[in-house]
This record gives sequence, structure tokens and C-alpha cells, in this order.
Amino acid sequence: MSAQEPPHAPGPHPSHQEKRPPRGANPLRRTSDRVETWCCRFLLAVLVLGLPVASVSTGLAFHESTMRTVQAQSAERFQVTARVTSAPEAAQGSTADGKQKVQLRWIGADGRQQTGTTRVPLDKTAGSTVRIWVDRDGTVRDPPMSASNANASGWLMGGMTAVGVYVGFVGARKGMRLALDHRRYAQWDAGWDRVEPLWSARFRR
Repeated sequence: MSAQEPPHAPGPHPSHQEKRPPRGANPLRRTSDRVETWCCRFLLAVLVLGLPVASVSTGLAFHESTMRTVQAQSAERFQVTARVTSAPEAAQGSTADGKQKVQLRWIGADGRQQTGTTRVPLDKTAGSTVRIWVDRDGTVRDPPMSASNANASGWLMGGMTAVGVYVGFVGARKGMRLALDHRRYAQWDAGWDRVEPLWSARFRR
């Protein structure tokens, strides 16, 4: 043997590529870890794509439904000038909101005199006039909904839908992790049951 040649054990040279994990792979990563990663990516994609679609769709649908109500109420209700017929001291139902329930009289669309009750400001005395909303049957109604009400309702429902989608995302992710952790603990217990007797036998020696 030459003095310049490094000593080595006889036999074939060991292969440096045997049992080497792929580049970038984590040998300690479990199957459940990969499942969790893919599930989180899937849920995140659902959140990113589904949240705006669901919220916008719900908001638009509710806005259109409310606008139909606005149009129906605007077509069925109209304003008339009514006269207060009950004196303030005879009015009942006065509350802290600054309104009182009084008797009213007005001329309907058919030219006949009609009567009804509604709430008016406290400064309206007997003989005062007030503008009220009535339907075609002469029944006193609340003012019809406006387009701004429909817009606000649409935004509100869209926002609530967005919150619901996010809460569902958080709940699904938490439930998935709990299920995977339960499986991991079960595998850990099973592995410990196999290894613990061997360790105990070594310490008894």
C-alpha cells in the first residue's frame, strides 16, 4: 500500500445516493402533516374565491328583492293631507318619542271622506293638517321603503354573508386540525405501546 493512498475498508464503495430524501423534502413530515397542508390550501382557496362571490351574490339578490318591495309599496301607497280631529288632551298613546296617536279625517281618491288613526308630532293640535300615507283601500300605512333602504339592506346582507363564510372557514379549519390531532395522538399512543416494553426491558437489566 502506498503511503500516499488513504486507507479504506475493503469492499464496494458506499453509494452516496442511497436513502437520501428528495431535495426539499422533510423526512420528519408525516402524512397527516401533508394532508393538513393541502386541506388548509383548499380551504384558503375556497375563502378567497367563495367569500366575495357569496357576499356579492347574496347582497345583489337581497337588493333586488327589496327593490321589488319598494316598487310595490310606491305603487300602492300615496300621500294625502289629513286633518287632526282629536284634541291633544284627548289623544292617547303619547310617548317619549315626541309623537301622539290621534284621529284623522281626509278625502280619499274616490272623493269620499275617510277616517283613521296614526301617530303625529305633539305640536299637531285639533284642526291641524298633516301629510300621511294611505293605500288604495284608505288604510293608513307607513311610508314606503326607499331605494336607500334597499341599498343598505343589500350591503348589510352581503356583509353578514361574508362574515358567515369566514366563520365557516375558521370552523372548518379548526375541525380539520382537531380530527388530524386526534389521529396523531392515536398513532403516538400505538407507537408508544410498541416501544415502551422494549425501553422498560433495557432499564430492568
